[in-house]
Amino acid sequence: MRIKQYLCSGNQRNIMKKILFIGLVSILFFSCQSSTEVSSPDGTLILRFAQTEDGGIGYRVSRDNNEIIAFSPLGFLTEDQSLGNGFCMVGTKKKKHSSVWETVWGEERFIEDRHNELLVSLRHESGMLMDIEFRVFDDGFAFRYLFPEQEKKTLTITDELTAYRFTQDAEAWSIPWRTEYYEGLWQKRNLSPALPSREGDEPTQDTLCSPVTIEFADGMYGFVHEAALTDYPAQNLYVREGALRTYLTPWLREPIKNEELKIKNEVKAYVELPFATPWRFVVLTKTLPELVASRIMLNLNEPCKIEDTSWIRPMKFMGIWWGMHIKTMTWEQGPNHGATTENMERYMRFAKEHGIGAVLAEGWNKGWEDWKHFDFTTPYDDWDMEYLSRLADSLGVQIVGHNETGGNAADYEKDLDAIYRYHEANGIRVIKTGYVAPIIRTVDGLQWNKGQSGVRHYRKVIETAAKYHIAIDNHEPVMPTGLQRTYPNLMSQEGVRGQEWNAWSTDGGSPCEHVTVLPFTRIMAGPVDYTPGVFRFENSIIPTTRVHSTLMNQLGLFVCFYSPLQMACDLPEHYMEHADAFRFIENVPCDWEQSILVDGKIGDFCVFARQERGTDNWYIGGITDEETREVTIPLTFLNNPSPICSTDGHRQSDRAELFTRSREGEKVPRYTATLYRDAEDADWETRPYAYNIEEREVTADDTIRVRMAPGGGFAMELKINQ
Repeated sequence: MRIKQYLCSGNQRNIMKKILFIGLVSILFFSCQSSTEVSSPDGTLILRFAQTEDGGIGYRVSRDNNEIIAFSPLGFLTEDQSLGNGFCMVGTKKKKHSSVWETVWGEERFIEDRHNELLVSLRHESGMLMDIEFRVFDDGFAFRYLFPEQEKKTLTITDELTAYRFTQDAEAWSIPWRTEYYEGLWQKRNLSPALPSREGDEPTQDTLCSPVTIEFADGMYGFVHEAALTDYPAQNLYVREGALRTYLTPWLREPIKNEELKIKNEVKAYVELPFATPWRFVVLTKTLPELVASRIMLNLNEPCKIEDTSWIRPMKFMGIWWGMHIKTMTWEQGPNHGATTENMERYMRFAKEHGIGAVLAEGWNKGWEDWKHFDFTTPYDDWDMEYLSRLADSLGVQIVGHNETGGNAADYEKDLDAIYRYHEANGIRVIKTGYVAPIIRTVDGLQWNKGQSGVRHYRKVIETAAKYHIAIDNHEPVMPTGLQRTYPNLMSQEGVRGQEWNAWSTDGGSPCEHVTVLPFTRIMAGPVDYTPGVFRFENSIIPTTRVHSTLMNQLGLFVCFYSPLQMACDLPEHYMEHADAFRFIENVPCDWEQSILVDGKIGDFCVFARQERGTDNWYIGGITDEETREVTIPLTFLNNPSPICSTDGHRQSDRAELFTRSREGEKVPRYTATLYRDAEDADWETRPYAYNIEEREVTADDTIRVRMAPGGGFAMELKINQ
């Protein structure tokens, strides 16, 4: 009773209020700490989460005590509130991760995932809960936003505030965000943090597609992209106020008008909670080979969800395709129809004779005559699917199906099961899909293919195809984000200004430089169906356009451009004009034990070496721009075992030591090297077919020197002597 009286007395009540106030402030102070950090496993890269005085959220990144990214904001704008400030940090968790996983197919057989993780839990002043998960690798960092289950069930996102404020001058390789199908020429643009602010609220014409590849002033390299994009719009990037900022692809509302989009109050994403955004990641390396070797994107995707992957097989294929682009054949039925039973049988028998695994046929099905409705289960009258299916089975050569939707994703999605049952019944295990339309029609109406609705459609196609044991080669896609780890039946995608532009482009064809940019930009995002292998460069029907390369450059592309479905795109009769050079295409695999960038410079040249999966054989390819170039290739990599092995848990450096010891006292392995190279007088404009083929014996102690002609390249097989 006395205690009650004491607490209720006037003076003491005021004192108690002060004590409670001080205690509450203390609790808020310790629960709303201003920063916390997480480092890479090797300790060199440090990411710091930080807050501003008004509860804004952001991060900083440094390497070796040098700041690489200054404070950069995080958060969102939604339809009813800002989630860019007003946050209180209510908790953090840290953990370490180290594992090795085996790919179904890929540039490497084994991939190491080693990172440190920080989870920051936040409470907004509105009561909204949001977490940010950071992962820091030795070669970069990543983060994503997590909305846990809570009272609020949905969010309508109108903007994402994610930014990257790099501290030093840089140049970025990129293409504009509204480039149709991503089929543009990548160009180098200034990305200086000293750039002045741009007026207005709309993204500038410099808004860029993700990914962006960065060359920093100090010689370091960067790669900004996203991973695990499944139910969210694709990110784009633009420079404002000295930072690289995010512009999410918006939802569109019909009717579509030919005017610039406004970003004010645009709906970017509809989110049902709980929800996790795609990962935003940045690769940061000191050298170009380290940049190319990064596997952060794949490690950020979920493990494989397909239990039995035995039906997913990397392979080379040919196709009734190039003839349509050079105008000697047609897609629609008529006197020059390409996809006839007779023509397909000729291609299939050629493929069987030359060790090519499959043949694609475009224009086999009804609908090409008017593009109003494509029928994916009804062939033209001159295509006998039952006969060709039996022939394919007897020859051991697959048919690659082709489903061009004309951008009508909604109709295609509605009939997916029936379409894939038809293909499965006819033994077709790979389908090339197409969406030739600037804006596709989804179940939500006309939308950007890389908006949230388009992303959902592509994901449904992949998942449905997996049910029928069908792999997908997606053309006119959303930019790849590593989803092939989760669904390895997503084997290849276009999303590039590919070889077809060299058949009909009004600008005369892609410049020589184009192919020397792609390995460091678009192909960093995932496998590419570029369709290499043109062997005849003249086109009498469109004489103003041609392939800007030598024949040896075309061979080099099979090593420099990665795809588990690699198309040799030219006509069989053109290959037989240079049958000795075609031998390399017959032999080169498209599934690898390990891959190495031997040398290169973005936009100038590149040299890749890759070890055939499951063997000791290696293949080397090189390509150059319009300049003559001589490259030196030490063969020391022949001494390297697969960098990571899943059987004993040793890391790369440990395994190299074990391999060296196992070689002591043994005979040094010798290889037969077959080199396909430009002749001394070769030139892409005047003598593209001038080449030499040489053979010699080599060991890991040897060094190969190769001259590449203007627009030229080379290819090499290294087969171990038994």
